[in-house]
Amino acid sequence: MNRNQLTLLNTLGLLCMTDILLIGFILQFALNELPCPQCLLQRVGFVMVAFGFMLNVVYGPQSRHYGIVLIGTLYGIATSLRQVSLHVNQSTPCYSSPIFGMHYYTWALVLFAATIFFVAVILMLTNKAGSNESYNMTNFGRLVCVLAIVVVTLNVIATFVECGPYRCPDNPVSYWLFNQGTG
Repeated sequence: MNRNQLTLLNTLGLLCMTDILLIGFILQFALNELPCPQCLLQRVGFVMVAFGFMLNVVYGPQSRHYGIVLIGTLYGIATSLRQVSLHVNQSTPCYSSPIFGMHYYTWALVLFAATIFFVAVILMLTNKAGSNESYNMTNFGRLVCVLAIVVVTLNVIATFVECGPYRCPDNPVSYWLFNQGTG
């Protein structure tokens, strides 16, 4: 697999992580479902994965960037697996609306596992030959990087609006910022 093909796969990986974060952000407002602290930690995992893919898009595919992707996925698996295990017990209510029969945190676990598989396939198809080639980021790569930065920034702002400078409530029902004058 040549460098351009690897770059395209990394750009698509970054686009997928950006889409996941954007969907979570949109559903947060469309369904009025504030993310719990575990959900926010899963978003951090997706941001870490996106950051690794973005490094590959900006600087060219490198094994250390894939290492960041894999660390982000392991972190994301740990946080989502914890939340899934909390809701295995039928007496514990589920959090969030299901999408195609699975809740957000279950989807997060599936998507993190799929990311590990995706990176493993990329690494198996990668050859070391041509690693000294010059690298130029594509316009599509630039666009996806800007989109990713915007979506991550929106998530950070929404998290501050929800939690403020404090620890997020376990079961959030309102935004911290909007309750400041009503206390």
